[in-house]
Amino acid sequence: MGSKKEIALQVNISTQELWEEMLSSKGLTVVDVYQGWCGPCKPVVSLFQKMRIEVGLDLLHFALAEADCLDVLERYRGRCEPTFLFYAGGELVAVVRGANAPLLQRTILDQLEAEKKVLAEGRERRVIKDEALSDEDEHSSHEKDDGEDEDVVSAEKTCTLAIIKPDAVVHGKTDEIIMKIQEAGFDILTDEERTLTEAEMRLFYDRRAGEEAFEKLVHHMCSGPSHLLILTRTEGVEDVVTAWRTLMGPCDPEVARREQPDSLRARYGTEMPFNAVHGSQDREDASRELALLFPGFKFSDEVPEAPRGHGAEGASGGPHEAQVP
Repeated sequence: MGSKKEIALQVNISTQELWEEMLSSKGLTVVDVYQGWCGPCKPVVSLFQKMRIEVGLDLLHFALAEADCLDVLERYRGRCEPTFLFYAGGELVAVVRGANAPLLQRTILDQLEAEKKVLAEGRERRVIKDEALSDEDEHSSHEKDDGEDEDVVSAEKTCTLAIIKPDAVVHGKTDEIIMKIQEAGFDILTDEERTLTEAEMRLFYDRRAGEEAFEKLVHHMCSGPSHLLILTRTEGVEDVVTAWRTLMGPCDPEVARREQPDSLRARYGTEMPFNAVHGSQDREDASRELALLFPGFKFSDEVPEAPRGHGAEGASGGPHEAQVP
């Protein structure tokens, strides 16, 4: 980037060429995607100034992009909530929605540290797909080709919800868990870090409202940031819900350590309800949970209605574990 561009705190990306140039910059680029009618997110400017002073210019870049000006941002048009896209090596690595300064700062530092390891140690970059920024043309072509029936079957089996809970996040285990997920053959369609609200969690766990542990569970899930992931699976014959529940292991970390010592709950859970991860229990739960936590994620009984990945109806039932939080 030229010196004039570096002087500006946030480069205004107005063309596809500048978008590609900015996103290919060495290091981490944070893009504030805004709507023309409301303008960029001003409350975060002081944070970005502070971060640039602390971190320097070499590996941290900030940019602005109006959703209506770039075709690649078509899915973000008309949204009133500020959206920040994190790119490294030209690939999307994180998404933060809302002007949450502490979350933005933590995500910048975490992603910057991860990118430094990619550059210095040759580690594999963890790339994600935002459910709001998928390839519409590619999705449409799948629906039109001769393998439509196969695509429908695959779409009906490819989505489930995974949550890395606040206890695992606060102990710095997020990257390790995500690496284990990818090593096990899962693709991460969406990875979004946010602090869940009490209202969301009371609805989320409403079937357990009469249980003694309900209040403790709700309080724990709202106690700090979680990572919300939509998982897909392209390898193997096992459906994604069953495969994910197998990788998680038994609900109680103590039981998991005895029965499935290599499972995520055995490795990263401590005691109930601090068992590190959550997964949809079955097809019905996958639909309900995705609809609650990702209301923009559209799905139908047969084929996904929007190019945001795959339908939430797409999770087949996994092993029964009625008490799973």
